[in-house]
Amino acid sequence: MTDATDFRDTVFLPKTEFPMKAGLAAKEPAILERWARIRLYQQLREARAGRERFILHDGPPYANGNIHMGHAMNKILKDIVVRSQSLLGKDAPYVPGWDCHGLPIEWQIEKQYKEKKLNKDEVPAAEFRAECRAYAAKWVGVQRGQFERLGVMGDWDDPYLTMNFDSEAIIAGELLKFAESGQLYRGAKPVMWSPVEKTALADAEVEYDDIVSTQIDVAFEIVEAPGAPELVGAHAVIWTTTPWTIPVNQALAYGPGVDYELIEWNGRRFLLAADLKAAVLKRWGVDADSGDVRSLGILAGTRLDGAVARHPMHARGAFFAKPRPLLAGDFVTTDAGTGLVHMSPDHGEDDFLLCKANGIDPVFAVLDDGRYRDDWAWMGGNELSVINKKLNAAEGPICSDLREAGALLAGSDDFSHSYPHSWRSKAKVIFRCTPQWFIPMDRAIQSPSPLVGEGRGPSAQADGKGEGDASLTPPHPSAASPLPPSPTGGEGNKATLRELALDAIERTRWVPEKGRNRISAMVEGRPDWVISRQRAWGVPIALYVHRQSGEYLRDPAVNARILDAFRAGGADAWFAADHQQLLGADHDLADYEVVTDILDVWFDSGSTHSFVVEKRYGEGVRADLYLEGSDQHRGWFQSSLLESCGTRGHAPYGTVLTHGFALDGKGLKMSKSIGNIVDPLKVIGESGADILRLWVAQTDYFEDVRIGKEVLAGTGDAYRKLRNTFRYLLGALDGFSDAEKLPVAEMPELERYIVHKLVALDAELKDAVGAYEFNRYARALTDFANEDLSAFFFDIRKDSLYCDAPGDPKRRAYRTVLDLLFHALVRYAAPILSFTAEEVWQARYPSEDGSVHLLEWPEMPQVVGDLRADWNAVRALREKVTEAIEPYRREKTIRSSLEAEVAVPSLPLDEDLLAELFIVSRVTGGSDAVTVAPTQRLKCGRCWRHLPEVANDGALCDRCSEVAGA
Repeated sequence: MTDATDFRDTVFLPKTEFPMKAGLAAKEPAILERWARIRLYQQLREARAGRERFILHDGPPYANGNIHMGHAMNKILKDIVVRSQSLLGKDAPYVPGWDCHGLPIEWQIEKQYKEKKLNKDEVPAAEFRAECRAYAAKWVGVQRGQFERLGVMGDWDDPYLTMNFDSEAIIAGELLKFAESGQLYRGAKPVMWSPVEKTALADAEVEYDDIVSTQIDVAFEIVEAPGAPELVGAHAVIWTTTPWTIPVNQALAYGPGVDYELIEWNGRRFLLAADLKAAVLKRWGVDADSGDVRSLGILAGTRLDGAVARHPMHARGAFFAKPRPLLAGDFVTTDAGTGLVHMSPDHGEDDFLLCKANGIDPVFAVLDDGRYRDDWAWMGGNELSVINKKLNAAEGPICSDLREAGALLAGSDDFSHSYPHSWRSKAKVIFRCTPQWFIPMDRAIQSPSPLVGEGRGPSAQADGKGEGDASLTPPHPSAASPLPPSPTGGEGNKATLRELALDAIERTRWVPEKGRNRISAMVEGRPDWVISRQRAWGVPIALYVHRQSGEYLRDPAVNARILDAFRAGGADAWFAADHQQLLGADHDLADYEVVTDILDVWFDSGSTHSFVVEKRYGEGVRADLYLEGSDQHRGWFQSSLLESCGTRGHAPYGTVLTHGFALDGKGLKMSKSIGNIVDPLKVIGESGADILRLWVAQTDYFEDVRIGKEVLAGTGDAYRKLRNTFRYLLGALDGFSDAEKLPVAEMPELERYIVHKLVALDAELKDAVGAYEFNRYARALTDFANEDLSAFFFDIRKDSLYCDAPGDPKRRAYRTVLDLLFHALVRYAAPILSFTAEEVWQARYPSEDGSVHLLEWPEMPQVVGDLRADWNAVRALREKVTEAIEPYRREKTIRSSLEAEVAVPSLPLDEDLLAELFIVSRVTGGSDAVTVAPTQRLKCGRCWRHLPEVANDGALCDRCSEVAGA
């Protein structure tokens, strides 16, 4: 028999070279290099070819700077989704993409010009566009490397770019589909306009911030009032927070259902809403109950029909001398103001519609940079933009002139309210009436059909390589399944774009469900889609407008030539084209205006489904999933929806998932000025990408999430526990082979219980994948590893692992379950901890070409037989025993639980098994409560258990004597 001092050499301790210290920041780049070397993404495509397909269509970020935490969160979440679907055995390609046109890039080039004291307008347009293209290409390369460093696996060798010539051709083709089906019109109406960026903005490009504005009350003298002659000579009072619109006023609006009061004050008569009199007089600094104010009677709003006022600056002649009619407006309320609203059709949607209905047209007095025209009779040539506070201040030039004319009744620079700003320049925007191109929301259209002359060719085959019949594409389970008939309007098979979009929203799965109501409300209330921009860098609106009729040309042959030119030379081909050649012999260029506006970049990105999903996977194939931040309900989700509904009659996606925003550790928005930005590249450089990936998975990302030092410290702790679980498994399975395996039916009940738990976990994780609830997925995985394995199963069975004979059935059963756990857990972890799972897999199965990411979801064993005990009750009792022993350990009466004897009220299992489960010397039943006492039994010198057969301290128990003597 071995000497007591050598007993440790007879214990079978776990053995592994897998390090406890992760060192992810240093290891992960080498793993990425290996994945690139073995062409892992391409291997996976080949392995999954012909399988059920799952398509996540990547929303394109702008190629204009290093990635931020929002980018990291979004891309990691997408990668987790794609990897988990691949793990389920599906063909889940991921094609990353970038939005390369528009202001984000153009703005940066302009900034570079300003730094060099150059004027953008003096640079040739082709040269400027080339610089934009080069800038975008540079940042595509930078961001590609940064996204790859996050562990995002995809077709990085062939991403999609909206500035690729073929992409630009297809975007133009999508526009021409709208044109050919009559879904375009050019009209002058107010749109959101940025004077700083000199272009129209889409709703998605506008954000609202609180500002303090000047509020003024202005008197317009009534000169005619056929329904109320007593009003002649009185002044209609309007209230506004945009003094700069008074120089463009053309009418006043009243509420037909509003009661108005004529009052006399300071020798003058004023008309205002009766319900607002007190509030108005308060702004004037007048006590409504004083004798200074006299009521001259109440008038129904209808009596103002036909009344006419004159502009306060009528003495300036021309435009200002024209009469200002009072028009009935249903939008006029008594919520605030005076109950009378001044109308400027150039600068308000209600104003525009009401004036248009009464034959009053815009005058375009405000230029694209926000200044009044030089020839404008009042404020013309003023060097200040209309968004400049000095222009609008109570002591500014507009108010000063009104005050001098006796028309300014009140003015103060103290009105707090929300106001739209450009999300790029952060400057205030205005409503400005300009000629723009629109896609109407409420015009009945024919059911969308493919564009004649589009020339895209047959659909791509299932593997995305080459051309083939669309019938070769495997059926798409959620997105390509037959759709019920779309809604129809009152003209046969016609419906409006709004109706089609709202119907598509109902047919789409929204995760979380509240996204449905949010986007529905936005689509229900949105105006016509303004798709034109007055900039240089983008896809042109490739249309010819007939000079006499004002109609744009709809000729499939011309459109086909245009698209051929785009494919050959990109969007630049339009600006350098021989337009007569494109028009052909049937049309004379002299009869046509060549449109030079470019497309809204939201139209670009809204069209990506056509040149990414359909082009690669087949005509009519839709994406299973779009996944972006919740702000995209008004952005990409909506532009994609409208574009696809307008050209195909249905949504381009089957499911839409929205996540919240990444905030700092205190829940504040990250800001350079505050200094609270958490840089994902810095986190990766210090801790590794897997820490960020685990953080994303653990968050409730359907809401806004927090990240900071404390949050990441908690994520690091969770990671270390998972890593140690894998380290234990690798060590405990050292030397394991299939010959050692035991069937589940022959295993002890503890092992069968753990198998039951694993099968339940497997079902939970599959359900979480289907629900896109990866926080539930990560929590279930980590809880199982920590609570069911490390703190329970591993803790109990370490005695068997270390001390039982290698051929002992109990040890074999344990190691068989460990092997089952290893193969399951490493797969479960792979979508989240993509680097660590690879490291773990290679530690056990080193291979030059192999990868954990080529594996599929683990197969679960058949669970045999019912469990004898209520294991929830057993574990609850075990916790009570542990708690009862702890005071003895603190007092050092008992140094190890193995030295304790425990009495419990009842025995759910036999005494010896309970002693093993509780890791104590002995368990007895029949006590009123859990009690603990030091054991009198002696300790085995090898396994350290206190057992009755140990004759003296240091001697061996029967089991150890047999194993150590073998």
